[in-house]
Amino acid sequence: MESAGKKINSWGYEPKPAPSARILPPSAVATDLSVEIVDSIERLATLGLEYETVLGTAGNKLPFSLHDWHLAWCNNLLMVSGAVRDELRICVVRDMALAGTCVAIVPMILTRRTMWGLTVKSLALLGGDPAMTEIREPLIQPGYEESVALVMLRTLDELKGWDWIDWSSDGSFGRTLAANAKLQRLDPLPGYILDLPSSWEELRAGLKRNIRESLRHCYNSLKRDGLDFEFKVIDAPAEVTAAVEQFLVLHAKRAAVSGTVAHRDYFATDRSRAFLREVCARLAQRSALRIFQLIIRGEVVASRIGFIVDDSLYFYYSGFDSAWARYSVMTTTVAEAIKYAISQGLRYANLSTGRDVSKMRWGPREVGFGRSRQVANRWRSHLALACYSRLRAIDTLPRFLKPLFVSARRAWD
Repeated sequence: MESAGKKINSWGYEPKPAPSARILPPSAVATDLSVEIVDSIERLATLGLEYETVLGTAGNKLPFSLHDWHLAWCNNLLMVSGAVRDELRICVVRDMALAGTCVAIVPMILTRRTMWGLTVKSLALLGGDPAMTEIREPLIQPGYEESVALVMLRTLDELKGWDWIDWSSDGSFGRTLAANAKLQRLDPLPGYILDLPSSWEELRAGLKRNIRESLRHCYNSLKRDGLDFEFKVIDAPAEVTAAVEQFLVLHAKRAAVSGTVAHRDYFATDRSRAFLREVCARLAQRSALRIFQLIIRGEVVASRIGFIVDDSLYFYYSGFDSAWARYSVMTTTVAEAIKYAISQGLRYANLSTGRDVSKMRWGPREVGFGRSRQVANRWRSHLALACYSRLRAIDTLPRFLKPLFVSARRAWD
């Protein structure tokens, strides 16, 4: 990707300088790479050092690739019983010419869907739930992208038995996949990143008139009614549990609002709530969690979860009390969170995926995360995918079919 004359990596950010480790030509590196396939949560739990080794150079600024995120996801959202079953296939790639140094982690999940005695198997990057894990990409040290793509194609071909693979990939890794396998290009996933200047005043001056007017209304409406607000940033692990519970209440209240843009309660199930509690607790321990709260008259009226990785703040889900909606408390919360990010010297505010007015009015740049599909060279696999895609395209499905075929909105219950 390119933006305003700057080189942009597959996550939509300026890449870090290449590591000092020896970089070999792809064909040479491929012969020195070994792949360990991790198929248990117990083994995944021991890979913290490998994750940190790759994270140190890969340029990742997203929470979804962190070891803690993957562990929390597997502990709570991995489907291990019923008609849909997931199995870990996390590929840990090491360069044996560098004493087995970990150079890539490609976290794959094998999903089996069984119905009427028939089973179809698909592979995808961990997080087959756009509602929880919004962006999925492999972690690869710079300089190894092409070689890792080649060794992954060889490794997955040896696994056999799968019907299709859904890839989330871009850059050299994605191009190498496309050059060496038959891929179907899917629509890219749009994401929105706000490049942060050195001051709030500079950012505000560059905003369009509509958002400046909206911000003026947010603050003036409270003043007009004699209301003061407190903006609180929760980052201490001891305070996270209560803040998450407060967030869940407000998120559900936001989903219950009618007569405006509909918002789902993404944490309506026990499994999704358990995941959020665990991932927030884990990321708080590594100082990557921020829960933003807007407080009026001693009451939390709006809350938004954010994750800080490197120099970027990722805006996750939000919630607010509709009784305070006329004061646009959610807009105030986001504005205060952006002010906070600037004060902390962060360079980016990632407004998350999906195109909507609440993001676009901030004037972010759009980045597209590449997606593609590789179908096994068997007529059975092509038929299975055709049937699966047809059923997914049906707007209303019987309840018993939804967990099988609506993978974009999987029912974690």
